[in-house]
Amino acid sequence: MKDLVKYLLVIILFSLLFLIRAFESDLFYDPFIVYFQNDYLHQSIPVVDQWRLMINLVWRYVFNSLISVGIIALIFKNREYVKFSGFFLMFASIVLIIGFSFFVKDGFSNGYLLPFYIRRFIIHPIFLFLLLLAFYYQKLRKKA
Repeated sequence: MKDLVKYLLVIILFSLLFLIRAFESDLFYDPFIVYFQNDYLHQSIPVVDQWRLMINLVWRYVFNSLISVGIIALIFKNREYVKFSGFFLMFASIVLIIGFSFFVKDGFSNGYLLPFYIRRFIIHPIFLFLLLLAFYYQKLRKKA
């Protein structure tokens, strides 16, 4: 019974990640969603309210991170993994948000690829999948 509840909660949390992605245009201000979907190689970057963009990116990252930490806590039931994930995601958020804000302020003058991928790490829960794989590998190593 306990495993059923755990799996159900993990499915609900993953569903929340999908809902954030599905309703991203309604929930968050991000003019780069449309910009990177279209022919961005031949367009100039859109006019951006940088403060509003950064606040919305931070909120989106926080939502994804909280859900990610919840998934890790449910799957592994290890306080050390949860603490590491929390600190790692906090540190990554500082680096990524500051880096992306400099690129936006600079107008992508040095190219669009690095800011594109930094934004990807901010808006998508990529770190969740990396951490899940790392913790799973760690768990397997402890058994051997």
